Amino acid sequence: DLIVHVRDITHPETILQKATVLSVLKNLNLPSHLLDSMVEVHNKVDLIERYKPTEENALAISALHGRGLEELKEEIEKKILTATGKKIMTVNINLEGPQLSWLYKEATVQEVEVMPEDGTARVKVIISNSAFGRYKNLFPT
Repeated sequence: DLIVHVRDITHPETILQKATVLSVLKNLNLPSHLLDSMVEVHNKVDLIERYKPTEENALAISALHGRGLEELKEEIEKKILTATGKKIMTVNINLEGPQLSWLYKEATVQEVEVMPEDGTARVKVIISNSAFGRYKNLFPT
């Protein structure tokens, strides 16, 4: 669903390496949307003082020091959700009904926060648009 191209930005041939990788990927006859949505990651930015990527949409990280990893995670999540037609959402459910079981079968449940005082829960899920449509039809309230 997604290509993440991680480059050692300190390597003296980093530009040539990028060109080689892009050439190989194009020769694999991958769908154009994969190449268009590729995430470009510049690693080892801790070794270059005040590094700023000159390439559009490139993310600067230091895997060693953890710099930029949260932004990278967010970008990957956003692109994967777009590529798969899914979204992350939180739904409120009644624990006495079948909603939670249905969500476990039809979506990816990430988190369940139970409110014991009223028998409900907030459920964070990754769900497709079509599954969410079915959910709304089955459980309109």
